[in-house]
Amino acid sequence: MRILLAGGGTAGHTSPLLATADALRRLDPDAEITCLGTPRGLENRVVPAAGYPLRLVPPVPLPRKPGKDLALVPQRLRGAVKAALDVVDDVRPDVIVGYGGYVSMPAYVAARRRRLPLVVHEQNALPGIANKVGARIAARVAVSFPDTPLRKAEYVGLPIRRMISTLDRPARRAEARVFFGLDPDLPTLVVTGGSQGARRLNQAVSGAAAALGSAGVQVLHVIGPNGASDPSWRDPVATGVPYVVLPFVERMDLVLAAADVMVCRSGASSVVEAAATGVPAIFVPLPIGNGEQALNARPVVDAGGALLVEDASFTADYVADTVPALATDADRLARMGAAASGLVPRDADDRLARIIAEAAGAAR
Repeated sequence: MRILLAGGGTAGHTSPLLATADALRRLDPDAEITCLGTPRGLENRVVPAAGYPLRLVPPVPLPRKPGKDLALVPQRLRGAVKAALDVVDDVRPDVIVGYGGYVSMPAYVAARRRRLPLVVHEQNALPGIANKVGARIAARVAVSFPDTPLRKAEYVGLPIRRMISTLDRPARRAEARVFFGLDPDLPTLVVTGGSQGARRLNQAVSGAAAALGSAGVQVLHVIGPNGASDPSWRDPVATGVPYVVLPFVERMDLVLAAADVMVCRSGASSVVEAAATGVPAIFVPLPIGNGEQALNARPVVDAGGALLVEDASFTADYVADTVPALATDADRLARMGAAASGLVPRDADDRLARIIAEAAGAAR
């Protein structure tokens, strides 16, 4: 079985792609898996590191406003489709799988032109343009959240890495905290805004360092690859309580194991990974896009497993007034974690792998 997995740009696309690739290998050790990305995405680092071949096509962003870039979209799409067709003709996949975003639209067009079965996976509760188009021609459509408005949608959940889906947080907590240079016994706040949405979170949490330290709450703060060079960044004041700042982490399993509570954006991966592992969260949706991040978080918030705060309201004062009391309330955190952990499937990677294999088999 030969499979072409198309997705890239951010962790929101590459993480489920890699989780699916691993599940396909478990399902069929002889499967030939190739990944399709663009030259400027996160996939250029994480896909080869995971041991999968990566082929590239030009990105075709879709501007949200009229202008020159929007007028150039048809020309750019033609070039990207040609590049995708070249990859398809070389790889000769039995099935193409797309995760949305810039790289998926050319792959969807290539699948149609070569009459190959297409499987679409949508990460967010509100689908993007590429997957709305892809769903119209796909053999199977898988979604991460119930009631996602896509044609032929099958609710399977979001594929997450096995190191996270099988994580035993209590058993790994002390190890994780020592790994990051934290105190094994102190209440721990983890902060991560991703590569593109960290600024507001960085400002608010670092600005509340004194209040957090006074309450005995230590912090593991992942500020993003460019966080330290951001002119708005200020090092948190020293309080004697650990406040560890890192630009990026590879071991997200240990990040989750270290956390008593987490502050993050509410991209699909952040929501599902926190919920699946029972980490109480404060979700701060990005104020851009089509509102999908708030919708992603809503089921967990409604169940009592997380708080939802608008970006403009997430300030240093909010953090100082809210987080210390939450992070030191073990009973409340236990209730939130229990409410979150039962909401999302942990085996979405295996479910999606079986759908892909069925689509490939039907075509053969």
